[in-house]
Amino acid sequence: MGFIKSLKNEIKVIKERDPAIHSNMEVFLYPSFKVMLHYRVAHKLYQSGHYFWARWISQRAVRKTGIEIHPGAVIGENFFIDHGNGVIIGETAVVGNNVTLYQGVTLGGTGKEHGKRHPTIGDNVMISAGAKIIGSFQIGENSKIGAGSVVIEEVPPNCTVVGVPGRIVRRNNQKLVREELNQTDLPDPVNEDIKNLQRANSEMTNRILELEQRIKQMEKDRKERDSRDT
Repeated sequence: MGFIKSLKNEIKVIKERDPAIHSNMEVFLYPSFKVMLHYRVAHKLYQSGHYFWARWISQRAVRKTGIEIHPGAVIGENFFIDHGNGVIIGETAVVGNNVTLYQGVTLGGTGKEHGKRHPTIGDNVMISAGAKIIGSFQIGENSKIGAGSVVIEEVPPNCTVVGVPGRIVRRNNQKLVREELNQTDLPDPVNEDIKNLQRANSEMTNRILELEQRIKQMEKDRKERDSRDT
């Protein structure tokens, strides 16, 4: 994709996914737009073996936007970072097409190992604010990662993951399209667990009360029998 065409596409993607943008000129102030311009240049330098200059450009982008994208990362088309402050994308991360990240997301590694050490994100994935995806594994296409989740293992396609550590709470319920991806329509497994515990506690309490009534009745019947015998 040529520079002008890429520029127009970046503007189009940002305007489509952020209703707060009202004009093309506003896009030029947007952190996601700025960081992607820097990333595209830095990535080409990185691929050419100019690692110092690639990192120099990427670090300038960090200071300007608060978004850190290593120039070695591979990012597909129609990528979007909403707000963006605190987003970190590691060197060996691979990000597919039509992916959306929110502020505070980390696509990180688990240590100082060499080789592929960052996650691979499939197409049409939405990763909510503050989520951490740590390690070299796949996040399947059309999946959602809930806000604040910590994902440390592979996620199949068409799944919703929430919690710490992240767990799958919805799979193949329906195929997600980009317009359906948002941060609010996510299950709450912690709340579900609390409700299940409350339900179980209520059932146990009712059972105990029932047993107490039966014991009292048995004791009353025994006393009556004893009084008749005497």
